[in-house]
Amino acid sequence: MRAGRARPLRAADMKKDVRILLVGEPRVGKTSLIMSLVSEEFPEEVPPRAEEITIPADVTPERVPTHIVDYSEAEQSDEQLHQEISQANVICIVYAVNNKHSIDKVTSRWIPLINERTDKDSRLPLILVGNKSDLVEYSSMETILPIMNQYTEIETCVECSAKNLKNISELFYYAQKAVLHPTGPLYCPEEKEMKPACIKALTRIFKISDQDNDGTLNDAELNFFQRICFNTPLAPQALEDVKNVVRKHISDGVADSGLTLKGFLFLHTLFIQRGRHETTWTVLRRFGYDDDLELTPEYLFPLLKIPPDCTTELNHHAYLFLQSTFDKHDLDRDCALSPDELKDLFKVFPYIPWGPDVNNTVCTNERGWITYQGFLSQWTLTTFLDVQRCLEYLGYLGYSILTEQEAQSSAITITRDKKIDLQKKQTQRNVFRCNVIGVKSCGKSGVLQSLLGRNLMRQKKIRDDHKSYYAINTVYVYGQEKYLLLHDISESEFLTEAEIICDVVCLVYDVSNPKSFEYCVRIFKQHFMDSRVPCLIVAAKSDLHEVKQECSISPTDFCRKHKMPPPQAFTCNTADAPSKDIFVKLTTMAMYPHARLRCMCTCNRCTFCICQNFLNSDLLQSVKNKIFTAVLNRLRARVAEWGALLLADDGGSITHQVHAVSSVEESVFMGSSHGPLFLEARHVTQADLKSSTFWLRASFGATVFAVLGFAMYKALLKQR
Repeated sequence: MRAGRARPLRAADMKKDVRILLVGEPRVGKTSLIMSLVSEEFPEEVPPRAEEITIPADVTPERVPTHIVDYSEAEQSDEQLHQEISQANVICIVYAVNNKHSIDKVTSRWIPLINERTDKDSRLPLILVGNKSDLVEYSSMETILPIMNQYTEIETCVECSAKNLKNISELFYYAQKAVLHPTGPLYCPEEKEMKPACIKALTRIFKISDQDNDGTLNDAELNFFQRICFNTPLAPQALEDVKNVVRKHISDGVADSGLTLKGFLFLHTLFIQRGRHETTWTVLRRFGYDDDLELTPEYLFPLLKIPPDCTTELNHHAYLFLQSTFDKHDLDRDCALSPDELKDLFKVFPYIPWGPDVNNTVCTNERGWITYQGFLSQWTLTTFLDVQRCLEYLGYLGYSILTEQEAQSSAITITRDKKIDLQKKQTQRNVFRCNVIGVKSCGKSGVLQSLLGRNLMRQKKIRDDHKSYYAINTVYVYGQEKYLLLHDISESEFLTEAEIICDVVCLVYDVSNPKSFEYCVRIFKQHFMDSRVPCLIVAAKSDLHEVKQECSISPTDFCRKHKMPPPQAFTCNTADAPSKDIFVKLTTMAMYPHARLRCMCTCNRCTFCICQNFLNSDLLQSVKNKIFTAVLNRLRARVAEWGALLLADDGGSITHQVHAVSSVEESVFMGSSHGPLFLEARHVTQADLKSSTFWLRASFGATVFAVLGFAMYKALLKQR
């Protein structure tokens, strides 16, 4: 890393402006310093107090507006002084190097006065300014150094001269620097080491930059770090020089030609000790930290406007980033994150974001560890339900930095309004929400856990305090991978507005409980009978003895009355993983809420069902009707032409005309010809029949081809 050539800080990372206050005993040269800076020459006449000076941002080295305020004991009261202290960002205590009394007043008056007006935990940075250095041939630093060691809020000391303009610009540069790059939050001078908060922030930065998670920053990772922080790469020799500096001071700072965490922290300690703490601040602010070493709200929660009736999903780039994050921490390459691996992943978080219920929300392996698919599913769930939380988590992982995007919001796709999907009868969404509704103990939890491939035996091992009201997994519909999110809605007489919002409803009743279906009927009539949300009735615990439901209508008749698919028998009491047929059905209904898909075997994914749905689709019916209408109109036109032709032949008798028609039929169906008249009639009839037969064959062939194509596609997909 290089200490110099740091890129300019972004406006969001800096203070809006810097306010510098000059205080000190009378006649030490406070006003002269300000006027010499502005006019670049020593003023012949000095007023009692200079007016407030504002230096534009494009003039200052740090590119921030700077306000310089003078204090005059003769013209201002103590209350005005206290007000100026409270408004200042940094205070310059000016003394005259040739006046010992003014030096003594630094500790006896000014520092205690300033500290009384500021909080102990947020002391203002102080700059000691020794003016009138042109009047003496010695330095006052021997007297000032003990004072600097006693008061940690003193950033530095500058000796200058307003008369010959010595160190005037440097004085105000250091004052600016003390505000924009304060030493206090980073370093403890008494212990000569970085503060814990700074170490914690730099450790997170190191772990994010260690993209292969091997505990060191190799040359490629160091170059990437250098480029994103300072906008310039390091030459190979410069990289080696950095490592040699670390090797010279600490033994375990470099390992396998890579910079370790100890070496990384040592470099920043060295920068701060040598007065180059702007380098460390540049790194910290690039990774989202403010002056208190906390991640800023602007970094964690970038602006993201979500219109009504729209949902949020992760885009392709976000999934690639999460895939690389999973691979980075899956050290044993078993496609699952062990508790230790998951803990290592969350070291860049200020807290553990996932609780034990996550293991019952997404897919896990036999040992209960979150799989790769479960990892992506949990992120998909968070994005769908709480996108702000997702942005926060991506910020902790350093998404915008590692992907070199402006903010985490670039990882989010906002879907279009659901009303537009219904109008166009198609959707581009990949995540669909299904509310699972039913009475208590009707089998809703079994439905949720079955989506994750868990039978009743595995479900019994789940602790009550680890249960989840959500389950999410991928489902394939017509070869497309979609996410189905199930939400267990607690039994209630009336559902809230939030509990009604979904893409599909799963109404569950217990076949062994005669009173369970009545609740489904009541909820359907209250909330979903007049809505456009598709509903599916699930007869849970179908392995048990079915009893008659104490309801005015049976489940089968209810579904028939409301034009719903028949009740779907379901059980999770199986030897292997439960069937996923109902989940494919639910996802299909969510994707195509406008379609009334009829399926004889109720699976909606076998070849027969796919062909049946295709043949019954509105598109195919529309094409078929248009083709038959065109063919029928063509035939009618040809028949009319034949009739006109026969009537126009006055020279022939009725017998001849009938004979002609018979000959035409014979020529068409038997292939015979009997002269020019019959040849012409035959030509007309064959042309017409060829045209109509072509369209009939084309429509029939297209249908057969589509059916066979679907069958082959599903067969190949099943083999894969």
